[in-house]
Amino acid sequence: MKNKKKNGMFTKVLFYGVLSFISIVMIVPFLWMINTSFKDSTKIFVFQFIPNPFKWENYLQVLESTPFHLFYFNSLYIAILVTAGTIFLGSLAGYAFAKLKFRGSSILFLCLLSTMMIPVEVITIPLFLFMRDLGLINTHVPLIAIPILGPAGVFGVFVMRQFFLLVPTELEEAAKLDGCSYFRIYWNIMLPLAKPAVATLTIFTFLTSWNEFYEPLIYINSKELMTLPLALALFTDEVGTKWELLMSASVMATLPLLIIFFFAQKQFIEGVAMTGGK
Repeated sequence: MKNKKKNGMFTKVLFYGVLSFISIVMIVPFLWMINTSFKDSTKIFVFQFIPNPFKWENYLQVLESTPFHLFYFNSLYIAILVTAGTIFLGSLAGYAFAKLKFRGSSILFLCLLSTMMIPVEVITIPLFLFMRDLGLINTHVPLIAIPILGPAGVFGVFVMRQFFLLVPTELEEAAKLDGCSYFRIYWNIMLPLAKPAVATLTIFTFLTSWNEFYEPLIYINSKELMTLPLALALFTDEVGTKWELLMSASVMATLPLLIIFFFAQKQFIEGVAMTGGK
């Protein structure tokens, strides 16, 4: 009995020890980023547990040398619109695939999911030519429309369908007997019940849109229209990289994501589990 307890304790200690080691390895780059953001440019690659001199001025220099507030605004409103559009269209389509039985729905859903396997680089040129013909190059429209109608939207349909499949059919049937239309059932019954799925989809979509670099690089030419990931490249030129400014800007760009994850980590973890099955 004692041997079993000792073996169990040893296993727990080993398990938590491995997890602690992995956590430390993963957090070191983040700590290095914060540490570098306060360093002098001459001591970037010198190890200092506490930077000396400690330069708060790096953050002020970032704000003074670039319209950082504008980059923040661009990323924020694009992420909000993409998230709102993905939730609305994804929940509508998810409800239809989960609860409305029509011929070929399974095949259609399979075809929809298969689009997620197409690399974005394959369709970049056709999309760029399409947006150019519409006169939408160097605008934020492609950054909003393409994710909603593309991979983010398909992922939203998948997440919401998985959740709606769990909702008892009796609720829908009772609403039909009371004279509710399909849209009213969706809006007044299904959507309020889907708050966990909506929260999960909100977090995933917002994080993806906030960190998007490839699409702004393709469609944006003007500095005032840049988003944060694209704006970070401004601190690298033909002379070199201003590491202290790049790290300061990266810290400011990462801060909203840390706040969101801190307050919504439960929904984030539940979302990972929920998207894997019923």
